[in-house]
Amino acid sequence: MGTAALLRAAGVGVGDEVVVPAFGNVEVAEAVTMTGALPVFADIDPATYCLEPAAVDAAVTPRTAAVVVVHRFGRPADVGPLHALGRRHGLLVLEHGESEAPYDEIAQRRERAAFLDAKLRGVRTPERGVGHTYQQYVVRVPGNGRPDRDAFARAIRAKGVECRVPVKTPVHRLPEFRRCVSLPETERAADEALALPVDGSLTKREMQRIASACNALGGLLQPAV
Repeated sequence: MGTAALLRAAGVGVGDEVVVPAFGNVEVAEAVTMTGALPVFADIDPATYCLEPAAVDAAVTPRTAAVVVVHRFGRPADVGPLHALGRRHGLLVLEHGESEAPYDEIAQRRERAAFLDAKLRGVRTPERGVGHTYQQYVVRVPGNGRPDRDAFARAIRAKGVECRVPVKTPVHRLPEFRRCVSLPETERAADEALALPVDGSLTKREMQRIASACNALGGLLQPAV
């Protein structure tokens, strides 16, 4: 069953609120609106890119009926505190998962992610976390008055490195869901996050090229003094 069907089956509908993340996955907010309920956006944990429990707790109102947790980039959300929060407030807590890859593919991604963890300089590498499958290997490229994430992406693409911006616009900034809400970690992640390739088809030479292309710019990304 899809998210909208699960919410309806639990009795969520008009007049209810459902807490969701704004960092990507617009389909989750759309599923909430399909039930007639209102999506309420909470901020993310900057390490996991998943809902931050304290931010969810702050977003709960008497109309809140459910929370939808989204696992991001192959890193599972820390759902224990969120389920505890749900029990405390009497809320349904749904998990929006990602498709699972075969074990061999996950092992190859982890091997390539470990290589980049050890080699990359000047960008913030992802925290490993328990069970991380690296569906995407997402680094942070801080601006600090120097070349920003988009300039960094253009520079490494010019050197033949494929990369992508995982979330270009947070959901709460899209016209159909625009909200006057403070989500600093969500917006910072949208400005700084960049996904580098770690798929199993990449050779060691190609991985070295990715690291070299990024590290050639890394010195420019240190904070200005």
